[in-house]
Amino acid sequence: MKYAVTLFTLSVAFALFSGCATRQQPGNYSKNNGLSLPHENIKLAENTSLFGYVCEPSIAISPENPANMVAGNVMNGVHYSTDGGHTWVSGELHSPLGVFGDPCIIADAGGAFYYLHLADPDDDRNSKNFLNQIVLQKSTDGGKSWTSGTGIGYSHSTQQDKHWAAISPADGSLCVTWTEFDKYGSKNPDDKSRILFSRSADGGDTFSVPVVISDLEGDCLDDDYTTEGAVPAIDTRGNIYVSWAFDGKIYFDKSTDNGKTWGTDRVIARQAGGWAQDIPGIYRCNGMPVTCVDNSPGKYRGRIYVNWTDQRNGSDNTDVFLIYSADGGENWSLPKKVNTDDTSTHQFFSWMDVDPVTGYIYILYYDRSRYKDTRTDVCLAVSKDGGDTFRTQIISRSPFVPMKEVFFGDYTNIDAFDGNVRPIWTRLDNYKLSVWTALITDRDTKSGGG
Repeated sequence: MKYAVTLFTLSVAFALFSGCATRQQPGNYSKNNGLSLPHENIKLAENTSLFGYVCEPSIAISPENPANMVAGNVMNGVHYSTDGGHTWVSGELHSPLGVFGDPCIIADAGGAFYYLHLADPDDDRNSKNFLNQIVLQKSTDGGKSWTSGTGIGYSHSTQQDKHWAAISPADGSLCVTWTEFDKYGSKNPDDKSRILFSRSADGGDTFSVPVVISDLEGDCLDDDYTTEGAVPAIDTRGNIYVSWAFDGKIYFDKSTDNGKTWGTDRVIARQAGGWAQDIPGIYRCNGMPVTCVDNSPGKYRGRIYVNWTDQRNGSDNTDVFLIYSADGGENWSLPKKVNTDDTSTHQFFSWMDVDPVTGYIYILYYDRSRYKDTRTDVCLAVSKDGGDTFRTQIISRSPFVPMKEVFFGDYTNIDAFDGNVRPIWTRLDNYKLSVWTALITDRDTKSGGG
């Protein structure tokens, strides 16, 4: 039986959070490329110790009311805003199924929010129930309260990890992809990993029996030879597209029958150096792909985009890349380098979204192009011509310096709707991790891009 978990107000202090959103102006930003400047930075969360975990943020904008936004971060942080992100109410998410991070937050057309995370019902990493399913909690009041949780892909013998979700614009169904490990971290060659898919047609109350998408299985070491990074995207006809990383390649598959059956996996790009990338000052970094579809009414409607990072230009020169398909995934463009610098530096931890109203592409990433050390900016790349060209801007208030001893998480995130763009990222200052967003409005909101 489900129950509601109500958030506290901003006046209440939390152990993991700063208590209220902090506002900062960025110290550096470039020429106005159609985006509002300066980009005011808002801090949502901050840890209280050097080795605390406040990272892996996710954010979603309500299509019904874009002023309503919900964000989350490891381990169980949850935040909501009703004024476009200027102020936030922060709290903690709880579930009898356990909350063990990897937040993924999405919103449907009716204004409901969905918060997906990992399971840990016994609050014990050594328990046989650890990571026994993916958990979905739903809010129908703008992020103020949440259901107790619905399990996805329950298994008593395997572990479920690295999930992401998407809402179908065709019928409102909710689709989830993730990696299943026979035994996470196992060095036994008989233990394998694979990509799974499940779908809900009733708003997240129940989910279909998972089906395997990937034709090839990987190992369980959570490294380059593990099948990971599955992010679903769905077009207006209900076709589901998924890409993931494995063995130095980006794989792609699709379903045209609501995920019941899938095709033969295709390699659509090479990923030099694999998805597990060595970045100075970062505990670990992945370049797993993100898949999106242009569902706008514009000229690039239906294009499928896949974004990732790799080191084809050298182990000291990580770059951000994009490819697209205009024919349902049959043919793909050559990789386009997204970051516009010509330096041998690192650009990493990218995430992409495509505004469903304008069709504009927004890619968030960390950028070191202005430095010869590990100082790091947060950058936003924008394409208004279907991914053919990009313009970039620094959106963070100042550079920060990460520490390899501090776990920085596995991803950033970004959401865009009708010119409202909300990136979200982690930074480190004074030995404290914190989560930030930027208030960005794309003034050029002419529908259709280009």
